Amino acid sequence: MIGGHPLLLAHPLAALERDGLAAALAKAGLPVEDLEEPGPLFWRFENGEMPVGFGGLEIHGDQALLRSLVTLPPVRHRGIGRAILAMLEMEARVRHCRAVWLLAPAPDFFLRLGYRQCERAEMPEALQQTAQFTRLCPASAAVMMKRLD
Repeated sequence: MIGGHPLLLAHPLAALERDGLAAALAKAGLPVEDLEEPGPLFWRFENGEMPVGFGGLEIHGDQALLRSLVTLPPVRHRGIGRAILAMLEMEARVRHCRAVWLLAPAPDFFLRLGYRQCERAEMPEALQQTAQFTRLCPASAAVMMKRLD
């Protein structure tokens, strides 16, 4: 059981399956321009048979960049986002990451879940070279990090 949702399952998305992800991100006002690029790993999350959200990671050595976690509107404010984040953090641990980083236009959700705000210069160089950092997220987005070790 993760986040009180015993039936939350993660399904890896192949590049050809990313239309639903793109639609959910666009509706939430999140970037979609680089979804077809190689590198980012994305998952569709379901609670039973019902899709509840999407999320992704970019792995760079022992650091992970959280990519556009989104909970679908009908199930928001039910702990699903927290459960998705916990599963993505677990995936980062399995891939031997020491920390998860993200760029957040609205950081409150992540602050409540153990992330801390950082200066942009603190983000590892490899993550500063990503599309998220260089061109997709506004400079006003909060840089956040959570250690996994």
